[in-house]
Amino acid sequence: MNHSPRIRTVMGCTLLVTALGASVTACGSSSHPLSAKPYDAASEISFAGESGSKKADPNKPIEITSEGDEARITDVTATDSIGRYVAGELSADGSRWHSTAPLAADAHYTVNVSTEDEDGAPGRKVLTFDTGHPGKNKSLKVTFGPDAGKYGVGQPVTAVLSAPVKDKAARAVVERGLKVDSEPAVAGSWTWVDDKTLHYRPEEYWPAGATLEAHSTLNGIKVGDRLWGGTSKALRLTIGDRIEAVTDAASHQMTVYRNGRVINTIPVTTGKPGFETRNGVKVVLGKERFVRMRSTSIGIAEGSSDSYDMDVYFATRVTWSGEYVHAAPWSAGSQGFANVSHGCTGMSTSNAEWFFNTFRIGDIVKVVNSNGAQMDPFGNGFGDWNLSWKNWEKGSAIQAVATDGGQGGVQAARLSPEV
Repeated sequence: MNHSPRIRTVMGCTLLVTALGASVTACGSSSHPLSAKPYDAASEISFAGESGSKKADPNKPIEITSEGDEARITDVTATDSIGRYVAGELSADGSRWHSTAPLAADAHYTVNVSTEDEDGAPGRKVLTFDTGHPGKNKSLKVTFGPDAGKYGVGQPVTAVLSAPVKDKAARAVVERGLKVDSEPAVAGSWTWVDDKTLHYRPEEYWPAGATLEAHSTLNGIKVGDRLWGGTSKALRLTIGDRIEAVTDAASHQMTVYRNGRVINTIPVTTGKPGFETRNGVKVVLGKERFVRMRSTSIGIAEGSSDSYDMDVYFATRVTWSGEYVHAAPWSAGSQGFANVSHGCTGMSTSNAEWFFNTFRIGDIVKVVNSNGAQMDPFGNGFGDWNLSWKNWEKGSAIQAVATDGGQGGVQAARLSPEV
């Protein structure tokens, strides 16, 4: 056999040579189907260094190099026993392949190496190795939200980490390990709300009738210094019809749509001067048939002309600070004509009951033409959709772009009702 190349496969340069001396097994080959004397470049693949019983260090990358000019590497595929691929880069001349993503700890890897000689004859070998335990390190667990169930098209997927992650490179590792799959498939992105919280959404609302599954592939993956991914429970959600309410604070009318078709028009009242309702897109957070609303909870002194203490029915919450869509029979004369509330959207009891029964958590409630402030993206409910897609992607560590659009300063939420 002429021009027999030698391919040296080194795990992390010294990973299997002197650092750990991990044992590696190799098997399998392929031959060119038209060759009378099959050229088997794969038979020349070898590992330098000693064989032993120790396992490979997951902190080190995989590196595969070709010795000599007669042969080149054409492809390398590395996967662990649960199907996670190891990303890597192959040099243009085929002389070297190295992994660009972290290995998992306590994992079994299979590496398929394909080669080619100067005449184009192929070779192939399958290599296997195990990684060891990273030692005494902190485990990073992920809790996905919301709870499993059926939601509206505006519901973001959330991920809460068990430990803060501040380093940009570590954040990118976390993002790559957090997966959200949808049927039908739509592209989306994570954005970092703070050091322990991420939100995921597509560019537009979720498709009506979609199914979502969020899961983590971080188990055993190094995230940062002494921080490794742990086990996490997957989450499955279903999405209902596209239900959205658009309230025009200037015309005092709410229009409700189902899958783009108008299904109701409701006269309403919104926030009066000094208490204007927030503009922008909000997402239904919850529903309460009865809420006691008191003005002292939002800083209005008892005995003031603006003070109140009342029982409110059919209350649909859209902010944590206490903005609701609810029954307001005391303002029936102003509904459709004037804004007289303390920030909530009020309507008749019958309309509020219909709204309460029609909307689910995750449905869209949008306010336009109010003199109020813009809904915050984070910190007071789900204002995620008020960020443009460009600004949303800036919150991704993978994008490696500084964030803006209000993400740097989440405002503290008032935790009480505004009528």
